[in-house]
Amino acid sequence: MRRASEVGLPERMAQGHVTIMPIAGIPEVKPGADLAGILIEALERSRLALCRRDILVVAQKIVSKAEGRIRDLAEIEPSQEALMLAAKTGKDARLVEVILSESEDVLRVKENVIIVTHRLGHVMANAGIDRSNVDDETKTEPVLLLPEDPDQSAARLKAAFDCHFGTDVAVVISDSVGRAWRLGTVGMAIGVAGLPALIDRRGEPDLNARPLETTETGFADAVAASAVLVMGEAAEGTPAALVQGLDWTAAPLPATALLRPKDEDLFR
Repeated sequence: MRRASEVGLPERMAQGHVTIMPIAGIPEVKPGADLAGILIEALERSRLALCRRDILVVAQKIVSKAEGRIRDLAEIEPSQEALMLAAKTGKDARLVEVILSESEDVLRVKENVIIVTHRLGHVMANAGIDRSNVDDETKTEPVLLLPEDPDQSAARLKAAFDCHFGTDVAVVISDSVGRAWRLGTVGMAIGVAGLPALIDRRGEPDLNARPLETTETGFADAVAASAVLVMGEAAEGTPAALVQGLDWTAAPLPATALLRPKDEDLFR
């Protein structure tokens, strides 16, 4: 990826002001639903048309629901490893088994928490598996997994929006995660299409004309975190938001670009 300074252009991310609007009227999403169609209908009911450089932030939960990423704990037989971790954490052994099935490595364990490296590369609690607001009448004890490939999920949504609105938009799939050393959850981008998830600003001058040496901006994470302020994380029922007023010159990069290589990770 070429740096902005290498082509004579400083990276820009805002055009005066930024607006973030919740998308109202999104119904309960069921497995197999046409999520792009549902979101387009909600946008049009709100009299919103997507324009170039608009960013639609979509909650991971409705993407996973539409893709049928639901498991039934009633059908899970826990392994010996799951039983051992369940005894250490106090968690349901069947849930632990699903966590293990979605993980590459177990990093830390304590009461009610299992920190893992998810198969997608994210370090997160309980492999991002969720039991809240998961209603599937075909399952006895449903739990929700992350999408199989969130970047591809974002790309499919972008293609549908671009075709319908005749423009070039961006899509961020967000999930709420905790952070090391800090309390509270924030929105994080797990799927990205149409914008640079990571912007490399090294080489650009600072205010004193010194070249930046280490600055890389987690652009998609910043977008996801800001959108969660209007989407909510509990019973608000607003799983999508429209972000307008941002701009960029860097080439699009998927969410996988945000993953720190393991050999550069000082905490694993």
